[in-house]
Amino acid sequence: MVGLVEMCERQLGPPSILVNNAGVNANHDAVRMTEDEWDRFFAVDLKAAWLGSKHVLPHMLRAGRGTIVNVSSLHAFATLDGFFPYAAAKSGLVGLTRSLALDYGPHGIRVNVVAPGFVRTRLVQESIDRAEDKAAAERAMVAGVALGRIADPHEIARVVRFLASDEASYVTGASLLADGGLTARRAG
Repeated sequence: MVGLVEMCERQLGPPSILVNNAGVNANHDAVRMTEDEWDRFFAVDLKAAWLGSKHVLPHMLRAGRGTIVNVSSLHAFATLDGFFPYAAAKSGLVGLTRSLALDYGPHGIRVNVVAPGFVRTRLVQESIDRAEDKAAAERAMVAGVALGRIADPHEIARVVRFLASDEASYVTGASLLADGGLTARRAG
């Protein structure tokens, strides 16, 4: 990570924006999951965001400004059976965001988190494609989404771009759900 940040600094100047958007799906039983599986999964879904932040923060501190946007998931706020440890890692990103916002806000550095719902990514499409009736699988997926559809990746990118921009200059420590209204429904 250090080498990547140094290369970017040489080619583009000191980093002023970091978007932490690494993640993999994982569904494990809490009893049967091994420590090695836990460590490998959290290395991508949570530790990578901390490491990315750790290595750009010194540059942002020197500049007296910067913004970090972590990409979490709606599973940080409302999840389903069988999403352990995914929901735990995505919730961890929310906590990481709040802590960094408090610690580095006085230095002009903003840190926020976006929590997308269903987005037409490779992983979501693979989930739909595994179903015998793909159209029915997609209808079931969006049945609870107020907007009635899966988001296009560009829609989430616009939210990230907003949070990274000066347009969001007074936003830090915030968790922004971009889930098409899925979590607006009453549970149960």
